[in-house]
Amino acid sequence: MSVTALVAVSCTFAQAGDLEVTHWWTSAGEAAAVAELANSFDATGNKWVDGAIAGSGKTALPIIVSRILGGDPMGATMLNHGRQAEELIQAGLMMDLSDIADAEGWKEAVYPPSLLDACTYEGKIYCAPVNIHSWQWMWLSNKAFKDAGVAVPKDWNEFVAASPELIAAGKIPLAMGQQAWQQNGAFNVLTIGIGGIDLWKKINIEKDAEAAAGPEMTKVFEAAAVARDLSKDSKVQDWNSATNLVITGKAGAQILGDWVQGEFQIAGQTAGEDYTCLPGLGLNEILDTNGDAFYFPVNKDPEVTKVQKELAKLLLSKETQVSFNLKKGSLPVRGDVDLGTVNDCMKKGLEILAAGKTLPSGDMVLSTDTSQELQDLLTEFWSDPSYTAKEAQKGYADIIARAD
Repeated sequence: MSVTALVAVSCTFAQAGDLEVTHWWTSAGEAAAVAELANSFDATGNKWVDGAIAGSGKTALPIIVSRILGGDPMGATMLNHGRQAEELIQAGLMMDLSDIADAEGWKEAVYPPSLLDACTYEGKIYCAPVNIHSWQWMWLSNKAFKDAGVAVPKDWNEFVAASPELIAAGKIPLAMGQQAWQQNGAFNVLTIGIGGIDLWKKINIEKDAEAAAGPEMTKVFEAAAVARDLSKDSKVQDWNSATNLVITGKAGAQILGDWVQGEFQIAGQTAGEDYTCLPGLGLNEILDTNGDAFYFPVNKDPEVTKVQKELAKLLLSKETQVSFNLKKGSLPVRGDVDLGTVNDCMKKGLEILAAGKTLPSGDMVLSTDTSQELQDLLTEFWSDPSYTAKEAQKGYADIIARAD
């Protein structure tokens, strides 16, 4: 089927107001956040038809793309804003939302502006960002450290120093789901926390292979080897299962994005009392401004298009931004909303954001091919203890040398 024919494909719904929305938010905390979006959309007289796909984004993305390319598009789909949808946009398969963005003042409201920039291709806006998620967090179980008889660490170095006591107390020092995206994400947090912001920019933005092979990056790979060893007894697969190890005090810590707060919330835990958060591993406090956004596949039926635009408008409304992000554990994309009373960790995130200590995520600055190459290398590194930090760094620098 040609691209022209694909664009003309019409998606059929039971009623004009029914809109199938695909996403991969399936944990308990995520489901609570999705319910906020669904309820808000249903209140408009339309109907959110939930199309949850079990698994991570790496599992869901090929399913979503296959449906769109195969002529069976959903009404809307969640993706990470960045370059994931670039080829679909180039093929004319994603709806231009520029008219909605202009009418609703998205350019004035969305902060930081890089979030909307990541939705923009050749001057047109193709997605509606809904939150700011940052990977730059380490989550600590206060119970685990109390059981081990040591103070809750204030940074990565103190955590490593306390790990023998955790092991002696029968704890897993570092909870880590055995999935590539989790391991790759943790490595990026180590890069910024230990290597620093300037090093990350040289490698990911400037594609500086010399920096990737240099002594500062060597420290990062050595720390990653330590993290690999400290997480070797973490046998779970899914991220929320790893989070549960922290929630129950079976593990000391987890390196993962702020979406884990939804799980802490569902478990009735309180930030600062039951768990502690360290942005930037407590070493370099900064947020990478990744997050989730919704794209809307082109549809020939004007009634469906109308409903799609109603959802796009709703996603960035002040009311939806507040209700959704409080449940998701993420920060709002609007700089003009008041979240009211927030927990200690969200307060830290908002303060970092307000101070302008942000940087784009790797998804925004690296191509899909380069990101996949790096993930494949890091997957091998995490899974094979015989793969040395020195060997992994060489392979890493080689990838950066040809990165696009």
